Amino acid sequence: GSDYAVHYDEGALVGYKWYQAKNKRPLFAFGYGLSYTSYAYSSLQTNTADRSVRFTVTNTGKVAGTEIAEVYAALPEGESFHRLAGWTRVTLQPGESKTVTVTLDTRALQTWNETNNAWNPAQGEYGIFVGTSSDNTPLTGKIAIQ
Repeated sequence: GSDYAVHYDEGALVGYKWYQAKNKRPLFAFGYGLSYTSYAYSSLQTNTADRSVRFTVTNTGKVAGTEIAEVYAALPEGESFHRLAGWTRVTLQPGESKTVTVTLDTRALQTWNETNNAWNPAQGEYGIFVGTSSDNTPLTGKIAIQ
């Protein structure tokens, strides 16, 4: 048998979440990617009943490209970081726009309840952040979970 213990004291503060919680900017944020074109995000709509978000991505550059649009959620308790809650891949020609819908991953909206020994969604209003990477989320909104 082994007589050493492993402690995971960092909790959820791993990777990009640690940088957000400590207000530090990494050289390359989670989701960062290079492209030969550029994108703009607009028209965020949230749907509490479906736990989904809808928004428009526009290729503002001069060549075709594929964007990974990312959706982050901030729990009602006010954690100091956002959780990746969904994403979608969007391929666009120059000047083209597409409106996409992303259903939030329910696991990203849950916390561990030690009393019930189960994962449960936190009740309240979640902050929603949409953009190209963990540190570039130009669209913001809210979803309420009761």
